Amino acid sequence: MTAKLLERARAGDGEAFGELVEPHRRELMVHCYRMLGSAQDAEDALQETMLAAWRGLAGFEGRSSVRTWLYRVATSRCLNALRSGSRRPATVPAWTNTPEPTRLGEVPWLEPLPDSALEGLADSAPGPEAQYEASEAISLAFVTALQLLPPRQRAVLILRDVLGYPAREAAGLLDVTEESVTSALKRARAATREQMATATGQPAAPAPGSAEEQDLVERFTRAFESGDVDGIVALMSEDAWLRMPPLALEYQGRDLAYRFFTAIWAGRSYRLVPARANGQPAFGVYVRDPQAATYRAVGLLTATLAGQQISELTQFETSVLPRFGLPRMLPG
Repeated sequence: MTAKLLERARAGDGEAFGELVEPHRRELMVHCYRMLGSAQDAEDALQETMLAAWRGLAGFEGRSSVRTWLYRVATSRCLNALRSGSRRPATVPAWTNTPEPTRLGEVPWLEPLPDSALEGLADSAPGPEAQYEASEAISLAFVTALQLLPPRQRAVLILRDVLGYPAREAAGLLDVTEESVTSALKRARAATREQMATATGQPAAPAPGSAEEQDLVERFTRAFESGDVDGIVALMSEDAWLRMPPLALEYQGRDLAYRFFTAIWAGRSYRLVPARANGQPAFGVYVRDPQAATYRAVGLLTATLAGQQISELTQFETSVLPRFGLPRMLPG
């Protein structure tokens, strides 16, 4: 069937080309997301991939599967995007009365990915040499760590340890030697382990949708909507992080989290709308408008869980809300 579709597609049959590539579209989009750290950039790269694949179909000689060939094209387009130098710069807000941050974040841009984009990917089993489980390979912590790698190392780590391609095939996908793949992978693994070291040894997160996860989400929602800063901080682990990409500020620990929330909370009333991002709980965050009977969106908040505690809270800008089907305003 694939051979017939390929023959028709090469003859200019757009419908046949669609049938050929559609089974791989979702996983290619997630691949581009891992490479670029942004759902919007990933969609743009995916569109460029499909256009390049259509135009380059005559050059596909069938020495690999269509899936592998598409990964080659997608990886090339993502590397081009990373080399373009058009990534967004980090910024620091002009807030007052907030504590000094623990550090300034190194990741210049990051966006969450709705869990709806991950549906059906469990059927796309990685190769035998994959090192990461599917849930870990899409977590915000892992995607963040990837963004700190040089582009070539990032591609090698994803191809080898996430998708499970053997070194020889990964080298072919990147048009480099097998030795260079092995060298790049060694450096990428070391850097990623260092970046994710804080997660090592933490209790496992409750299973998605489990009673344990739901209980923690409900307690957090009650504390947040009632303005109970003590209650929010009590749910966080001692070394929990508070991050706000693309803002460069990062806070660690309950004390700084308490001081930060207290500084920005005064006199405000919030509502949370549940969502899911990168396999973890998320919330649309809305603040009451004192001039109208409405709540306006202020961003999307994701929660990384460790046991029955929150190990990280990450606040994203309102621009990501439409991707999660969340409105900009709520009735009062």
